[in-house]
Amino acid sequence: MTPQILLDGLRHSFFKINMIKVLIIDECHHARGKHPYASIMREFYHRHLEAGASNLPRIFGMTASPINSKGANSADSYWQKIHELETIMNSKVYTCESESVLAQFVPFSTPKFKFYQHMEIPNVLYAHLVEELTVLKVKHEFSLDKLDLEASAAESTRKKLSKIHSALIHCLHELGVWLALKAAECFSCYESEHLMWGKLDVFGEKIIRSYSVDAFRAIETCMPSGLDWTIANDVKGSAAAGFLTTKVLCLIESLFEYRVLKDIRCIIFVERVITAVVLQSLFSELLPRYSNWKTNYIAGNNSGLQNQTRKKQNEIVEEFRKGMVNIIVATSILEEGLDVQSCNLIIRFDPSPTICSFIQSRGRARMQNSDYLLMLKSGDCSTHFRLKNYLTSGDVMRKESLRHASNPCSPLSKGLDDEEFYQVASTGACMTLSSSVGLMYFYCSRLPADGYFKPIPRCVIDKQMGLCTLLLPKSCPIQTVCVQGNIKNLKKIACFEACKKLHQIGALTDNLVPDIVFEENDVEEFEKEPYNDDQPIFFPPELVNKGSLDSMTKYYCYLMELKQNFDYEVPVHNIMLLVRNQFDMDEKSVNIELEVDRGTLTVNMKYIGLIRLNSDQVILCRRFQLAVFQVLMDRKAEKLAEVLCDHTLGNNSEIDYLLLPSNYVGQSPLIDWLSVTSVTFSYEKAWKNHVNCNAGMIQTKSGLVCTCMVQNSLVSTPHNGHAYIISGLLTNINANSLLRLSDGRLMTYKEYYEQRRIR
Repeated sequence: MTPQILLDGLRHSFFKINMIKVLIIDECHHARGKHPYASIMREFYHRHLEAGASNLPRIFGMTASPINSKGANSADSYWQKIHELETIMNSKVYTCESESVLAQFVPFSTPKFKFYQHMEIPNVLYAHLVEELTVLKVKHEFSLDKLDLEASAAESTRKKLSKIHSALIHCLHELGVWLALKAAECFSCYESEHLMWGKLDVFGEKIIRSYSVDAFRAIETCMPSGLDWTIANDVKGSAAAGFLTTKVLCLIESLFEYRVLKDIRCIIFVERVITAVVLQSLFSELLPRYSNWKTNYIAGNNSGLQNQTRKKQNEIVEEFRKGMVNIIVATSILEEGLDVQSCNLIIRFDPSPTICSFIQSRGRARMQNSDYLLMLKSGDCSTHFRLKNYLTSGDVMRKESLRHASNPCSPLSKGLDDEEFYQVASTGACMTLSSSVGLMYFYCSRLPADGYFKPIPRCVIDKQMGLCTLLLPKSCPIQTVCVQGNIKNLKKIACFEACKKLHQIGALTDNLVPDIVFEENDVEEFEKEPYNDDQPIFFPPELVNKGSLDSMTKYYCYLMELKQNFDYEVPVHNIMLLVRNQFDMDEKSVNIELEVDRGTLTVNMKYIGLIRLNSDQVILCRRFQLAVFQVLMDRKAEKLAEVLCDHTLGNNSEIDYLLLPSNYVGQSPLIDWLSVTSVTFSYEKAWKNHVNCNAGMIQTKSGLVCTCMVQNSLVSTPHNGHAYIISGLLTNINANSLLRLSDGRLMTYKEYYEQRRIR
């Protein structure tokens, strides 16, 4: 089983550590920090060992390198790291005297340094594209600021936008213009099988895609045009032009040196997911001209960049094993666990970050007389020195392990296992500060959900006060948990306290699992059910028009009094619901709590009387309602004029209800006609009844208007079609006033919009 499954089983006390006789831990160098291996040993093995238990399992760990770091400066430093692993594992390292002993049984690849002369892509081209991409980033960040998203959603989108921008700059500098173009193409299709960016607000997704598409177009303008041109036509010429870097050229030439091999199996290790994706695109276009080699890529599925499934990865490995795929471009995910006896070439496109990575990736070449190419920039002395140390590290680790072989294991130092701990006396199930976060999310995942809503906990942290408020879904028996403490652990502390309370009230069983009879498989199947557009549509009878539209139409009016339970500069406005048939209400009023982005909204609905509207008033109200709904759903006003000119607005014979702003103050129902009639606003009519107020003028696309006409109004910006509310006017600035950008730079508003090509 996986270490996480074993750890979960022990924490929930489904079985005990003393039920295991021998615990075999593969790749045991991971037993550090918060890794499940380390948690199993600290939380269960060492706790029982200190308590005097004698029936604990024997530990058998396996690794090619007991050190999982960048190395050490001396033999003593190597031993210190080995000693830490021996302590947590409560085991001694056993090894051979030298690599030559192992070589009698396991083939070792031959390390070879491959130096390349780094050449920058033409400075004019590079500077131009960097400037273009930066301007696009600023443009889309500005669009994000105008969306008025929830703070967390806006921050998430901003981080992902910066991540894409950084990735494109990296590709441009390290791989060349053509591969940067391929990266932008992948990002513009980020919901495909190649790449994804996690769950974003729908408007955040549009910004991410829009930036990627614009970046692709900007880079594409710098590439040769014409149907006959491809990157494979002249690889060296492409490198000279900056379309490929000399590093990529070195990789291509290194591969071509092995064309004499009839059956090549090569793994190219890279540091970044996007590098793996675009190099695979390059080889798929280039290699068919020179050989019948097939290429694919494998990248970790927890990178946040792509969603390549484990099943897909296993299929690619099997194709590699059978010779259907000759070259795999991979991230560190393939450094461990892959055993393909016919693999005869490993290329480190990017240097190994640690000793363990170096040894593990070298070990993937299992065939006799295989090679391990280490690509290195000429003159990079520090990396060259580090890699040479990696080559000798195996002998140093063996000598130090054998030199201390007779020393007994040391007890686990105090402080390594003193994390706050909660244990159920009746079962032994336990929870730590760190594991409580996962348990909290696990509990929420078992609350009622569907394909459109997934209940999750939400943390609101006040860094200045050192406070954290954990907000839980409405279906959870506990709504909020407030804690105070170290800012770094606030979320953990809040989840820890919430889980304790859930157990105390019985929402978590004595095995610390949700007391909710809702199987995970059933949830997943229900969530995967496609939406059926052919389902019958149900309308409450009160909203159905049972009579004809007479000269005066009678409506029953229900006032919705809104009270916002949060601070915001724009106050809410009471709404009146007008229906043709009276509701059958048991109470005089109905109170409900609505969750919105910024907090909760209290709604009190009550009946306030009858109102009669003539046909023109009904059509005007419907136009207003349609305009509001259109803008709320699309946040654009592009098709608003077309929709409002629809002459069938008054002929809906099925559904008849109106949601309108109200000025009701305790007497008869009263519609806010000033707001409703604003839907008929036009530039021509605006000046007809205008009284000179000396409020100042503002230039619009339609012409000059008085600032009093746009105050508290809905406006649309022509360059993007977005709709905005004018909540206030800044009379002390103009086009030549200074605007401070997010990076601290200053420029005039005129310069800023000219850079973004908005006039």
